[in-house]
Amino acid sequence: MHRIARWLVLWLLSSPVLAASPDGVVAVSQPAAAAAGARILARGGNAIDAAAAVQFALNVVEPQSSGLGGGGFMLVYLARTGETFFVDSRERAPAAARADMFAPDGLPMEFQKASTSGLAVGVPGTLAGIDTALRRWGTMKLAETLAPAIELAEHGFRVNRFLAADIANDDDRTGIQPETAATFRPGGVPLAEGDWLVQPDLAKTFRLIASKGPDAFYRGPIAQAIVAAQRRTRGELGEAGRGRMTLTDLAQYQATIRRPLIGHYRGWTLATMPPPSSGGLTVLEILKLLERFPLGDAAQGYGFGSAKTLHAMIEAMRLAFADRAVWIGDDDAAPVPQRALLNPDYLAARAALIQPGRRMETPQAGDLAPWDTSAAARPKPARAREESLHTTHFSIVDRWGNMVSYTTTIEYTWGSGITVPGYGFLLNNELTDFNFLPSADAAEGNPGANDVAPYKRPRSSMAPMLLLKNGKPVAAYGSPGGATIINSVLNVTLDLIDHGMTIQQAIDAPRLSVTSATGKVSCEGGQDFMQPRFSIATQDALRKLGHVGLGDAGTDGCRETIGSVQAVVVDTANAAQRGAADPRREGTVIRVRR
Repeated sequence: MHRIARWLVLWLLSSPVLAASPDGVVAVSQPAAAAAGARILARGGNAIDAAAAVQFALNVVEPQSSGLGGGGFMLVYLARTGETFFVDSRERAPAAARADMFAPDGLPMEFQKASTSGLAVGVPGTLAGIDTALRRWGTMKLAETLAPAIELAEHGFRVNRFLAADIANDDDRTGIQPETAATFRPGGVPLAEGDWLVQPDLAKTFRLIASKGPDAFYRGPIAQAIVAAQRRTRGELGEAGRGRMTLTDLAQYQATIRRPLIGHYRGWTLATMPPPSSGGLTVLEILKLLERFPLGDAAQGYGFGSAKTLHAMIEAMRLAFADRAVWIGDDDAAPVPQRALLNPDYLAARAALIQPGRRMETPQAGDLAPWDTSAAARPKPARAREESLHTTHFSIVDRWGNMVSYTTTIEYTWGSGITVPGYGFLLNNELTDFNFLPSADAAEGNPGANDVAPYKRPRSSMAPMLLLKNGKPVAAYGSPGGATIINSVLNVTLDLIDHGMTIQQAIDAPRLSVTSATGKVSCEGGQDFMQPRFSIATQDALRKLGHVGLGDAGTDGCRETIGSVQAVVVDTANAAQRGAADPRREGTVIRVRR
């Protein structure tokens, strides 16, 4: 049994799903990656060091969701100063990107074809983000944090049921490119649960980075291989599918340090990711729209899972997603009207549209002109598409009280499906998060906030969250799930604050999600741990109001699986640290006792 496996057994034997410890806790969607983070904490590293190790390990064991070829947002809370920062390592469009590149003839490309082409590949940011965080706040060298991932890639691990399912049901994303197929479908046979997966090319890449630093990735042979891989024409689009990234784009990439977006809800403070992610801003808008309703008060009909509660949530989601579709994009490329969207008067006007006994017609984005003179009135919505449900999230707290909440992705499951030849990592298809058809139209009042542009970051839904009470951090959490990230984080926040749940109860509880103004409802209840259920009587009450997506009357329409929240919490009374992991994936909490 190699060292990673020994560590995993040691820590898991000492760790219940909900764990308390004074020396650090990791909550990760995959046990081997959790063990990598625990190993770093036990060696004296801090939460930032451990986060680096977890992310590199996830590249090995959850390659379909995140890795070197992608990007993400890392929330960092520093206990000594009480400050919170975000490391923005979101992928960027290359210099040659253009607004109409996914619709060169005026018609949008077919998503499956576009998303498996080099055209969809953004300039990767994960490594730059980790290196930036380590240099600013870490205590270990990059090479030390790579060690667990190198061992995992070299010695291998057993494929779990989630990875096996994502290979088997991949829309051929692991079969288009020969290097990807060779790893995940050797001999044409998809890897199954229990198979042993070894990735020598990925181990080689990690060793190069450990030896030479990020320049080994952003310059030199790896960079050349990335550019060549995304310029190949394999696939149905032919020449139109060639990627536009150059060596200069890679060499110029830099992660960005951002201050958090701060919001308040019923006396609690929330620190979350600002644009270019829409996640944090949309969560805060929904919370403020809901604040006038007595959520949590069962006597007034607003207990957990009641028709009144779920109706208010659905309508608030619809309003906020209508605003998101028009107003939110990369704030560096075009200013996002953040203050206007969270202005109390604007929110009061929007919240007044929510009527307890009636479903509203499809809402449009709000008129921000009274609160932002640069915003046109009544803009028409942007042309949006569904986002991938695959990404990953993990949370860490160390013995000093530093916290990390990190959401990371290669966008769609398996990203572009392009493995960089000889280096063993997948490239993202993040540019498909932009509008396929340009939306900017002065006459219609649409700013084109999420249209493709050179160097621009595509809009994200990722929403790493820090919850504080009286200025002290209480919980750090987040979720994968494309646009449903917003609602997973929202559901957990409401369960903690309004419904008085523990963190594990809040994670286990069934979730409800709406990701567009049209209001198609998705909800959970198909697994035993999802308690308390949304009753059929409640679902019927929602159907009678006109809510769609729940199926026929008298049936259980809540059968989805939404998100995968990993969290750490700190008891402000005694500083006890706890973690909670999501059973929707192979969520794992490991406590560290040195």
